[in-house]
Formats: sequence, C-alpha cells, structure tokens
Amino acid sequence: MTLRIATALLLPGLAGAGCAAHAPALHPKMPALGVSAPADEDHFRRDRAGGVSEDGLRAILEAPVHLDPTQRLGVLPVSDSYRPERGVPLPAVPAELTRSLEAAGLFQATSEVSTDWPVDGDVPGLRELAARYRSGYLLLYRHRFVDESYLNAWAWLYPTLVGAIVAPSRTLETAGVLEATLFDVRSGTLLFTVYERVRARSDETPWDDDRKLRAMQMRLLEQAAGKLAEQVVSKVRHLAAASQGSQPDAGSAVRT
Repeated sequence: MTLRIATALLLPGLAGAGCAAHAPALHPKMPALGVSAPADEDHFRRDRAGGVSEDGLRAILEAPVHLDPTQRLGVLPVSDSYRPERGVPLPAVPAELTRSLEAAGLFQATSEVSTDWPVDGDVPGLRELAARYRSGYLLLYRHRFVDESYLNAWAWLYPTLVGAIVAPSRTLETAGVLEATLFDVRSGTLLFTVYERVRARSDETPWDDDRKLRAMQMRLLEQAAGKLAEQVVSKVRHLAAASQGSQPDAGSAVRT
C-alpha cells in the first residue's frame, strides 16, 4: 500500500520535469549581463533642427578626414560669425601664418586673401573668395580682446596738480585670444581650431586710454603671431601624416 502511494506521488513530478525540459526558453535572445551596444543614434528630438540632415550628419562623421596637399591655401581674416573682415589688415598675424605655412611646404601654395572683393558676408562669401584664389582650403584668422581700466594706488596724488598729470594712476588690462581655423571649402567642414591666449597689464597716466590699449594689443599680436603659426603648422603636419596613413596601398589592392 505504501509503495502504491509513493508511485502515485512521484509520477506527476517526473512528467512536469519532462515537459519543462522540452519547453522553449522564454527569453532566448537576451544579451549577457554587462554587455551593451554603442549608442550611435540621437534620440533627442530637440537636436533635430538645424542645417544638416540626419543622413548628411552620418555621412560627414563616417567619412575619413583627408588633407589634400595638392590644393592651395588662403589665409583670410574674419570678424564675428566668421564674416570676412573688411577693416584695414594692420595686424601682422596673417602674414606670419602665411610665411610659416609657405615655408613648411604643406600645400601647393599659400597666400593671404584680400577681403575687398564684392562677395557676400557669410559662408557663401568665404567660398566665393576661395574660388577666386583657387584655394581648396581657407585658414580663417581672427582675434578678440576684453579690456579693463581702473584707478590704482597712485590715485592718491590726484589732489596735487603734478600728480594728476604725470602719475601712473590708471591700470590698463587687456586679455585676448588669437584663433586660427582650417576650413575645407569643398565639404564645408572645419578640420581644426587652435587658440593662442595673451594678456597684458600696465600702469599709465590718465590720458588716451584707448590709444594705449590699442598699442598694448598690437604688441601682444606681434609677440603671439609666431606661437600661433607653430600651432597651425603642427596641426597641419599631423593631418597630413594621418591622411597619408589612411591611403590604401595600390600594390596591396585585391585583384579580381
């Protein structure tokens, strides 16, 4: 009697185990713990508006960065929003950039670009100037300064007539940044941007602050021009070496 009861109790359990063995897994394609796919899609709807379509963005980012040394390079001063600078080209920085790049021999030719030609003020104007100079690349240069002027400890001499005239009672400070950006005219993309930051301070008499600040800025530009040119040449050399390394070897091409 006891044997029959034990058999009756074991048979349903064995049958259930057999069915479970042949049942399909509930989640056969679940990834292993700790493994995730890279995020290569923008899911933020607010990021979709702009001048580049989703397909265009992916095409640009997937294309290799290539520097063509057979192209000409134009050095172009620009102002805010990278519009061609219409002022008199007094700073010598573009000339130093042109000289350094020409000496490095990284392009077929390097030339300063005149902005007096009748062209548009935005990116179409940059492209038109590049076309006039037959340049595949433009090096866009600009500088910006922030000035400050305030009284210093010499101001206590103001009650005296001589002190008010000759005492260096005003402190002038100026801080600026020189910027150079390599613009690929054909693709409309920017290959790099480099900055050279400068700063100066001087105690002066309380006369002609604007003129003295301009003189300080011109000295800073002259001192920093060579350093900015070194950065630009180094970046272009790096791009040129990377482009040569990414070129396929004709001898190793697969022949069919």
